[in-house]
Amino acid sequence: MLLLVVVWITPAEVHASADRVYAVGSNDDGQLGIGDTWSPMAAPALIGNVAAVEGGSNHTLVLKSDGMVWAWGNNVYGQLGDGTTIQRNIPVQVSGLTGVVGIDAGGSHSLALISDGMVCAWGYNYHGQLGDGTTTDRLTPVLVSGLTGVVSIAADLNHSLAVKSDGTVWAWGRNQYGQLGDGTTTDRTTPVQVSGLTGVVGVAAGSYHSMAVKSDGITLAWGRNNYGQLGDGTKINRYTPVQVSSLTDVVGIDGGSYHSMAFKSDGTVRAWGYNHYGQLGDGTQTNRTTPVQVSGLTGVVGIAAGLDHSLAFKSDDTVRAWGRNDYSQLGDGTTIQRNTPVQVSGLTGVVGIDAGGSHSIALNSNGVVWTWGYNNDGQLGDGTTIDQLISVQVSDLTGVVGIAADYYHSLAFRLDGTIRAWGRNDYGQLGDGTTTDSTTPVQVSGLNGVVGIAAGYRHSLAVKSDETALAWGRNNYGQLGDGTTTDRLTPVQVSGLTDVMGISGGWVHSLAVKSDGTVLAWGDNYYGQLGDGTTTDRLTPVLVSGLNSVVGISAGYYHSLAVKSDGTAWAWGWNQYGQLGDGTTTDRTTPVQVSELIGVVGIDGGSYHSLTVKSDGTTWAWGRNQYGQLGDGTTSDRITPVQVSGLTGVVEAAGGDEHSLFLAPPRSPLILGTWPADGTCETGVQYAVAAFNRPIVNVSVDDLLLSGGLVASVEGSGNGPYLFEITGVPLGTITATLDGDITDSDGTDLVTYQWTFVNQSFSGLDGDCDVDSDDYEVFQACASGPMISHNGSPACQIADFDDDNDVDQHDFAVFQLCYSGEGNPADPNCAG
Repeated sequence: MLLLVVVWITPAEVHASADRVYAVGSNDDGQLGIGDTWSPMAAPALIGNVAAVEGGSNHTLVLKSDGMVWAWGNNVYGQLGDGTTIQRNIPVQVSGLTGVVGIDAGGSHSLALISDGMVCAWGYNYHGQLGDGTTTDRLTPVLVSGLTGVVSIAADLNHSLAVKSDGTVWAWGRNQYGQLGDGTTTDRTTPVQVSGLTGVVGVAAGSYHSMAVKSDGITLAWGRNNYGQLGDGTKINRYTPVQVSSLTDVVGIDGGSYHSMAFKSDGTVRAWGYNHYGQLGDGTQTNRTTPVQVSGLTGVVGIAAGLDHSLAFKSDDTVRAWGRNDYSQLGDGTTIQRNTPVQVSGLTGVVGIDAGGSHSIALNSNGVVWTWGYNNDGQLGDGTTIDQLISVQVSDLTGVVGIAADYYHSLAFRLDGTIRAWGRNDYGQLGDGTTTDSTTPVQVSGLNGVVGIAAGYRHSLAVKSDETALAWGRNNYGQLGDGTTTDRLTPVQVSGLTDVMGISGGWVHSLAVKSDGTVLAWGDNYYGQLGDGTTTDRLTPVLVSGLNSVVGISAGYYHSLAVKSDGTAWAWGWNQYGQLGDGTTTDRTTPVQVSELIGVVGIDGGSYHSLTVKSDGTTWAWGRNQYGQLGDGTTSDRITPVQVSGLTGVVEAAGGDEHSLFLAPPRSPLILGTWPADGTCETGVQYAVAAFNRPIVNVSVDDLLLSGGLVASVEGSGNGPYLFEITGVPLGTITATLDGDITDSDGTDLVTYQWTFVNQSFSGLDGDCDVDSDDYEVFQACASGPMISHNGSPACQIADFDDDNDVDQHDFAVFQLCYSGEGNPADPNCAG
């Protein structure tokens, strides 16, 4: 990814974890700020509110409580589901999945159970384990054919299982040893019913065998049995289910490579099958064809079987592990094999566990994920490829309100208006006055009052609260805009640039949008990416020809993009792959309109492709598509926009080098805030702003009912915000009900929505009846001490959202979430 533009405080740049920094990109020079250097990464991590974790052979899945799925690790077959085959060392979101209630990870494929009872799959598909009727690998999720009413899923090396609400079991994928249980050894590309099974409440898959537990506590197994992993007292493969011997009262099962496990209602654990590494936990290394009790283990509430090791977590929230440990997969701080359970170091408060091929993961009750063991493909998600002897957590930073990153360095600006930078510094792009690389953050010299940042290839940019722009780093093409080609080790002011509202850094050129809607550009212009009608490099900003009313910009590799207030998108510069979207591959030295695209509210440029988000929550892409980065299900380049498949409710799109990311918050209405009238506002009118994370087509004046007044008028369109002008509202607590005939674009009525706010004498933090980037200055000032806004209102009082008598980064996080539409609708802080 060439850049991550973060300018001002707009919904497109606010995320749910507003006080954390997540690093992205190559780290050969330490640009991720984690204290070491390692192999490439390519996506930001947003892990919190975790509901489930699952480990495949060399990849990991996380299900969040919002129904979204994230993944990291090996991705050679697309098992991470992000539309690429690029290895990820920190989590990336699986494309196009919402409403997920269950996940599982196979050898190199992944499964997700949707709340409507359907199942999606992605990744390796040589044996049909994705169940879509083909043997084609899938880089993004596809629907498993003909499967409905599913309540549970399981996946292992090359086959998949599902339990339906009627208690039947269905299987698909590889069947060499009868692991599909249909009486044959024929691979299946769509689900087939497992013979003779009813009343099933759970399933588990080993490498080449399968298991099921019934509602009566009986366990059955089928498939390969060379080590006795079916537990029926023999080593005979079974093509249909057989009962596991002498095993009753089972409440949970799991299958390893060649061994099986079950825990009983009394909290004890049984294991059987292959035991060369002590993975059965009975103190021996003897294979077992019937279940044996794991030694010294009681109070167990969950189990997981890895390739050659086993895990259990107990009712006291601690974790035990045993078996193979050459990659530290037991997490006890050693690489010593264990034939009986040992406690995993440093883990408490555990509510869930799972085991990958040679690594392990655990979920804390606070939503934090811990990992340990083998990490060659980044499956631990800690930002390294270093094996870990004990559990580790993904690193973060606090107090951060904006980030930006390019190939070799990263930037973060904090609530106090200062900037931190880390990574490669060969041209001074860290801005600390040196050319010394740094693997941890350093402060950019002499810079404060920052409200926006951007990172180019080897240069950096910042916007200050006085609406001036500064730049530092490499300057061989004049990309710093100071009238020279001299590299700068500390920030210098971009010449003649005022009233700046946003910035963006490309490979070796830079863009700025001003408050009057015009765009200026400077630096390299070989392909016309400066948009001034020439191919002449510029050492100071020049006006982009014929553009006005611009509200958003983005600089790609050698092309530039802009979105106007009328919802149209414009592009100029290099066009070899159609990244300008005008239906040609002709370079353009002045802006051309992107074909057939209206209603655009957000735009971003990758290296060779472009992305937009429309007001209806759909996202569109064009340009290079060699790796499927356009998300249309093909690898064909596009010279005009195509819709990204299966995505709705999108509020932000980001283009990387050869991949794309999309943010789609939950589809629910949210009241952003209320600001009564005074100062510059109309006397006697209360302004309430309502936003919806889905397109609204019908809002009328009777839709907002208040305990102390009625709506006089309504303005708004698309996702909002809608401005309700309310008259006759007394001071004090007001209850508002959003009701009436509001509908979204698919005709669905919105449910009645109620919130409470306190009518105080404030009108936005800066007193202008508008919550925007200017209010950030109030937060900065309040964080430093008491402040009175320009209209005499005690602004710090309203800025103290968490009511702790202190205005700090926590309050700013609330402000960001409320303003972006991602805050909790029930939180009264979001209502002023």
